Amino acid sequence: MASVRFTVTPTKAEDLPGVSDTSPDISSRSSARVRFSSRESVNRSEPPSEGSGGVVTAGGGGGAETPDRSNTEQGDGNSKISSVYINNTHGVDDDDFYDRNLALFEEEMDTRPKVSSLLNRLANYTNLTQGAKEHEEAESIGEKKKPSKSPQMGTFMGVYLPCLQNIFGVILFLRLTWVVGTAGVLQGLCIVFICCCCTLLTAISMSAIATNGVVPAGGSYFMISRSLGPEFGGAVGLCFYLGTTFAGAMYILGAIEILLMYMAPPVAIFATSEPDGERAAMLNNMRVYGSICLLLMSLLVFVGVKYVNKLASIFLACVIVSILSIYIGVLVSAFKPPQFPVCMLGNRTISGHAHQDDLCAKTYLLQREEPVESDEANVTFTNENSTASPTFDPGRPPTPVEKTTSLWHNFCEGEELNASCDEYFVSNKLSEMPGIPGLASGIITENLWSSYLSKGEVLEKSSLNSSHSASPATNQRPYVFADITTSFTLLVGIFFPSVTGIMAGSNRSGDLKDAQRSIPIGTILAILTTSIVYLSSVVLFGACIDGVVLRDKFGDSVKGNLVVGTLAWPSPWVIVIGSFFSTCGAGLQSLTGAPRLLQAIAKDNIIPFLRVFGHGKANGEPTWALLLTALIAELGILIASLDLVAPILTMFFLMCYLFVNLACALQTLLRTPNWRPRFSYYHWTLSFLGMIICLALMFISSWYYAIAAMVIAGMIYKYIEYHGAEKEWGDGIRGLSLSAARYALLRLEEGPPHTKNWRPQLLVLLKLDEDAHVKSPRLLTFASQLKAGKGLTIVGTVVPGNFLQSYGEALAAEQTLKHLMDKERVKGFCQCIVAQKPREGISHMIQSSGLGGMKHNTVVMGWPHAWRQSEDPQAWKTFINTVRVTTAAHLALLVPKNTSLFPNNSEPCTDGYIDVWWIVHDGGMLMLLPFLLRQHKVWRKCGMRIFTVAQMEDNSIQMKKDLATFLYHLRIEAEVEVVEMHDSDISAYTYERTLMMEQRSQMLRQMRLSTSDWEREAQLVKDRNSMLRLTSIGSDDDDETDGVGDRPVSSGSSSAEHHRRVQMTWTKEKTTQYRAAHSGCSTPEGFRDMLSIRPDHSNVRRMHTAVKLNEVIVNKSHDARLVLLNMPGPPKNPEGDENYMEFLEVLTEGLERVLLVRGGGSEVITIYS
Repeated sequence: MASVRFTVTPTKAEDLPGVSDTSPDISSRSSARVRFSSRESVNRSEPPSEGSGGVVTAGGGGGAETPDRSNTEQGDGNSKISSVYINNTHGVDDDDFYDRNLALFEEEMDTRPKVSSLLNRLANYTNLTQGAKEHEEAESIGEKKKPSKSPQMGTFMGVYLPCLQNIFGVILFLRLTWVVGTAGVLQGLCIVFICCCCTLLTAISMSAIATNGVVPAGGSYFMISRSLGPEFGGAVGLCFYLGTTFAGAMYILGAIEILLMYMAPPVAIFATSEPDGERAAMLNNMRVYGSICLLLMSLLVFVGVKYVNKLASIFLACVIVSILSIYIGVLVSAFKPPQFPVCMLGNRTISGHAHQDDLCAKTYLLQREEPVESDEANVTFTNENSTASPTFDPGRPPTPVEKTTSLWHNFCEGEELNASCDEYFVSNKLSEMPGIPGLASGIITENLWSSYLSKGEVLEKSSLNSSHSASPATNQRPYVFADITTSFTLLVGIFFPSVTGIMAGSNRSGDLKDAQRSIPIGTILAILTTSIVYLSSVVLFGACIDGVVLRDKFGDSVKGNLVVGTLAWPSPWVIVIGSFFSTCGAGLQSLTGAPRLLQAIAKDNIIPFLRVFGHGKANGEPTWALLLTALIAELGILIASLDLVAPILTMFFLMCYLFVNLACALQTLLRTPNWRPRFSYYHWTLSFLGMIICLALMFISSWYYAIAAMVIAGMIYKYIEYHGAEKEWGDGIRGLSLSAARYALLRLEEGPPHTKNWRPQLLVLLKLDEDAHVKSPRLLTFASQLKAGKGLTIVGTVVPGNFLQSYGEALAAEQTLKHLMDKERVKGFCQCIVAQKPREGISHMIQSSGLGGMKHNTVVMGWPHAWRQSEDPQAWKTFINTVRVTTAAHLALLVPKNTSLFPNNSEPCTDGYIDVWWIVHDGGMLMLLPFLLRQHKVWRKCGMRIFTVAQMEDNSIQMKKDLATFLYHLRIEAEVEVVEMHDSDISAYTYERTLMMEQRSQMLRQMRLSTSDWEREAQLVKDRNSMLRLTSIGSDDDDETDGVGDRPVSSGSSSAEHHRRVQMTWTKEKTTQYRAAHSGCSTPEGFRDMLSIRPDHSNVRRMHTAVKLNEVIVNKSHDARLVLLNMPGPPKNPEGDENYMEFLEVLTEGLERVLLVRGGGSEVITIYS
């Protein structure tokens, strides 16, 4: 605990200030003043009084001092002393040094708290359930919480034993012997070792993640979602949920299998005497009893989890006792093997249910004595030659009678000795061998190698002699058959669930005293313990039990006993009862954990349709999630086969473990600043190895299940990506994206992009109105059609004003742009710049947007509408300035005109043409843009026509051929036409348009000059007035001076205070004189002078070009859906800016949709591959 430094100064009791209830314990309560350096520690107030809740003595007496007690109280009604410090809500005494060292930071205390405040909040941290945001909100608003018990569970009880209980399960008791017998000891060790390595490596990765901060409930889901993001977290979390749910179904099926086959076979509802129907009857029994068991377990979980937790220790004790009985039985078998004989016909295994008379023989001799009391009196048997022989009594001559056994009835057509029998039965002998030879028998040499069988094959012992001349065995005979086709991959999928359950410790992190220490130690020790048990069990089973008994899945050869139970000491019932209760307990744990996992996912609100499962009972129990879990588990119950359900949950668990390893490897390689696990024995190579093993095991066990699991996870991932709630959890995928972006940007910096890779990276300039609405939203629509979701798009706007005062407006503008981008489905970035002048802001945006090689190369801006009628010339001046800036920056420029007439994304053009007027070559932009537009559904059905202009000296026929060849090499399909423009005299219309343009410009220039002179004179008056005020500060006549500049004063006026007043220099006479001298339109003579202006020759030539081109374009393209043409450059002399606008207006007159294109000076299209 951090130490608190304070000073104690003796003082009187009445000078003691109020102390808040958050202060630390204070000794010497009223005999000393305690000074803290923490604002939360001491609440400065007036001296305590009855009304303000002063110091209350602890003794209950009238103010007796108790130096050894420290509890003080403070009322809520303390009045604050006014402070000279800004935003200081606490009074400050002159003799106190409260927060004096932090005065520089006191204005930011709300957003940047002191270290002491932060540490105090961290000290009061409580582990909350994952997704319980309402608890955090309730705490933040000061809601009183119930005092919670501090977690006290240690490593052994909190992590080690729960992991043991979850790892040991049904597979150990029901299938491990079968896996060893089928795969052999060597391959069995390989299967167990691979699976245990997978979980051990995953546990190392999980320990690193779990010790990198606090892990609330949710376990692996929380770790993956916070490490890899909500998309991966939701997908893998649901897979883990499905795996846990199917695990519950698997445990229930295991419990029912133990009940129906080993504990109480007579309770089966469905039964048949036909061998073909036995399997189907058993499956139906499993479905009925499994559904009943699932219903009872779900009701128990619904009633209360506390009962499940109380039963957990009993179930764990059953598991431990069962495993100990196996080890004791192994040791006992070395000296006294248990008697479980197996009957063999040749080398084929006979079912123990076939010989109810316990005779492994074809016939037996019955020795009778007179009088005969019974057919079985005084009969002794020997199995020599498979025939029973009598023992003679020398005092009485015997009467031997040969009888047939029950096995004879199964292989022959009658009980008579001369009945027709099975050929294999006739040619082979019956023999008995011990099913459990014992540890010292050396049977392990026979069990080292694999013995995979196909469905329907008989279990055979290769060391016994047999005559194979007979026909193949059929299920009409009492042999022991293989019920499924086995292989190494199948056994991996069936065994892997027996090593799952390693997340049990991390799920209980909120109950642990020291989770960051207990989780790694307890989990890894549990995995090592279970691995040793599994590996040793493989060897001991192979060393003690005969191979045919090991391969007998249901124990038919040992009269229906549980195979692992035959090895147990003192009785097989120890294993049978213990395994039954342990599987029931594991099923309850799965039905308890799966709904809570689903509830955690639902409360995170990353999958919208799962929100309903986040609700439950008043105490937080996930009722709806439990209902869904029971329904999904019922699907597993209906499968009714443990061997078919196990590979399903294997896939889901392996996918979960794969992403745990991936999360640890990513965090380690990215070196995220927050990646500081306390568990240091990890490495990214171990995580990658674990990830590879998980992936390999998925495809080894069942490739089609693996693909199905990946498809399910991928669908959930895409659903969350498009429809889920956006979450920012500081995940590793975001860090990976940053690293990949940094790498890509550095690669792009190595050189300019090749012409083949050039595509328009757009900077779209939008203008907002006074209400922060976009004036031309169709501009962004056009950009989306041009991009078709590819490349870079930056949408920018300029907010006029000062950044310090207009920051909120900039944020609002950015949100407006984002909403518009979402509406138009434009993938890109927003950029808002605050500047005093829009033209400066646009210039800065063009210069600074983008990063490194990922910068825009094309600027899209709208045409300034109604620029002629606007009194303010700034709109079109800003437009021309932007054109100049893009030209200087060697950027391409696109100017759509009449954007309101452009089609939106829901109005595809069904026919028509996109016309390209290629007048000058500026890098091939005019060829590339129509091609890109036609990739979008709106323009896809439009044809493409290319027009070019030929002068008198050009060969138009050859030009058309060359243009067609050029387009062929460009792989662009378009119609080609060459338009001839003959030299002609300048028309009167052209001359008149030029004259009107220059007259209008001259008139507006004079009007603007006169306005600017008025403004300049007013500013001069204001400046002189300000200087006069500064010289007369402190005088009594200030009030008379204040408003002088607001009214004009004639030059002839004078007064006694003339030296303090400002003399206006702009008079009516001067105004009239100035206008007569400078304005040509103020008098009829001046107007006639303006009419006599002769237009500039260069302007006439430009106007002639614009008029002629416009005539040709309108003639050819009046019905086109879109017209693209070269945009002329602005004049070098700014004096002709207004004329430039007029030229562009004339050039595009009469066209509905126009796109003016200006290249950036580089080639953007090439004929080479």
